[in-house]
Amino acid sequence: MDYMVVYSSKTGNTKKVATEIFSALPGMSKDMQSVGEYRGKDADIFFVGFWVDRGTCDISVIDMLSRLHGKKVALFGTCGMGSDAGYFKMIEQKVKVWIPDDCEYLGTFLCQGKMPMQLRENYEITMEDPRQEAWRRQMLRNFDEGLFHPNEEDLAHARKFVERLLGVKG
Repeated sequence: MDYMVVYSSKTGNTKKVATEIFSALPGMSKDMQSVGEYRGKDADIFFVGFWVDRGTCDISVIDMLSRLHGKKVALFGTCGMGSDAGYFKMIEQKVKVWIPDDCEYLGTFLCQGKMPMQLRENYEITMEDPRQEAWRRQMLRNFDEGLFHPNEEDLAHARKFVERLLGVKG
């Protein structure tokens, strides 16, 4: 079985998860490249990683996914906006639509990731509207929690994701 791990990573979070997924794949017939490096190398199973950009993946991942045909595809990604299961499900739904119908979708693994420090400044400005202020405080909590992700527990879950999909034990 040939495996290809392709990822888009803006801050290094998704690359960290991609490296863990790559190491969990069995055998020697596997490769890992960033979306920018990827030039169409073929494989039986693709693990495609992304950073969450406004609730979905970035355009480079959309383009890459759209060109896969007749492959098995698993998705993985990192998200700075918390680790809510409902939010993760919404992201999965928005990204998997880019997988062509002739591919077999295997599943998605998502975990929280840290965001660039300059984004925290956007959330530090107090708002007068109580609802906006509650939202701002939640964004600060998400940001601060994300500073510790992806962590060892997240990486262990990424390994288990691979093992479950492939029916192997690492």
